[in-house]
Amino acid sequence: MKEYSFTPHGVCSSNITFELDDENKIHNLAFTGGCNGNLKAIGRLVEGKDASEISGLLKGNDCKGRGTSCADQLSKALEAAVAGA
Repeated sequence: MKEYSFTPHGVCSSNITFELDDENKIHNLAFTGGCNGNLKAIGRLVEGKDASEISGLLKGNDCKGRGTSCADQLSKALEAAVAGA
């Protein structure tokens, strides 16, 4: 598995880490900062799921009119990881 670290912008969380296996399935997703309970729940919900599918589901999600959210930032992190994989 390959490990990834992403610095989100415009949100409360300060870092997103995760691993992708050879089939681009997500493992060990963790956020630093942000809404702890909600972000832990996202990690559990996406475990073992396809990165491109999850990116598509979360892309464009907004938090408090910011134009982005931790989920949207995760979609950007997953897109970058898949593109570079």
